Amino acid sequence: MNIHEYQAKELFARYGIPVPGGRVALGVDEAVAAGGELGYPVVVKAQIHAGGRGKGGGVRPARNEAALREAASAILGMTLVTRQTGPAGRVVRRLLIEKAVEIESELYVAILIDRAAAAVTIMASRTGGMDIEEAAARSPGAVVRVPVHPLTGLRRYHCRELARGLRLPPALDSDFCRLLSGLYRLFRAHDCSLVEINPLVLTAGGRLIALDAKIVVDDNALFRQEEIRGMRDPAEDDPLEARAAAAGLNYIRLDGDIGAMVNGAGLAMATMDMIQAAGARPANFLDVGGGASAEMVRQGFSIILSDPNVKGILVNIFGGILRCDVLAEGIVAAAEKMEVRVPVVVRMEGTNVAQGRAVLAGAGLALRTAADLEEAARLVAAIGGES
Repeated sequence: MNIHEYQAKELFARYGIPVPGGRVALGVDEAVAAGGELGYPVVVKAQIHAGGRGKGGGVRPARNEAALREAASAILGMTLVTRQTGPAGRVVRRLLIEKAVEIESELYVAILIDRAAAAVTIMASRTGGMDIEEAAARSPGAVVRVPVHPLTGLRRYHCRELARGLRLPPALDSDFCRLLSGLYRLFRAHDCSLVEINPLVLTAGGRLIALDAKIVVDDNALFRQEEIRGMRDPAEDDPLEARAAAAGLNYIRLDGDIGAMVNGAGLAMATMDMIQAAGARPANFLDVGGGASAEMVRQGFSIILSDPNVKGILVNIFGGILRCDVLAEGIVAAAEKMEVRVPVVVRMEGTNVAQGRAVLAGAGLALRTAADLEEAARLVAAIGGES
């Protein structure tokens, strides 16, 4: 789960991580009032769950009230398109008005789960800001990676190694260590998968300040993160993903055109690979789970059909706990409530497969059945060709 920058900075401040003074605003008048409270100059920042806002025109400086009003009016309500939003962009519904900071240099610091190293890893770079990805690609040696063992936690030698990698003045060692300590405690306390500061700036006055903040919390831990759950912004959620979550389905929307309904995460990943290998692109990840009911299957099928990009659907089920006849009943129920205008390929094996095929055959639906994965792949490729 993502949260907004202003929410992340509220948590940063609680853990002793220096941040600029700021106020959130939902309207232009609120933004102007915030600027008056903070004192000029300020920076107007769009609040959406995506990076690259500055390049997209979502971050603007304001030296006085007139400039602030103009910037707030321009940014609020705009559809902000960045590399992370995709071409559809995100509508800006709130702003962060923040006290401007005199920047000497921009750095990058993040704590994340490094699955390859099987450890929490702190990453730091001497180059931060909007072009961090390009800078890291050009000079991978400029990125310092320090793994932290979960039993020992963050130690001072970790901080010193990172400080030397960032070439910080020795006088800042204590400040930097306090900042990292707060960041690590926040990461652990709130079950984060990523905590990122980009940029972490060194000011002209020799202070370290988190000029931006990004926090991603593991969805599987939200049951014990009541405060974080309360920070969810439904307007930032993909509507189909939100609908799937309410139905208890594991669904992630992608940018392809072949919808997929599968039971089991491993089989779902393999099916997505199969779709890709056949020359098409998956439109979603959808795992209905091993114990799905006919209603859950109906909901999943309905969600896939609601995606306007979907030009064909592949249902790939191995009947175990989820019996094939239950799956078939769910598909028929969905088709009765929604007009199915795209080709549907169904491949099923396992428990009650004969009964499941009989249910589909008796429903009179325009389905294509596949006996095995190889045939399913050929049919998926044919759907792509027809579209």
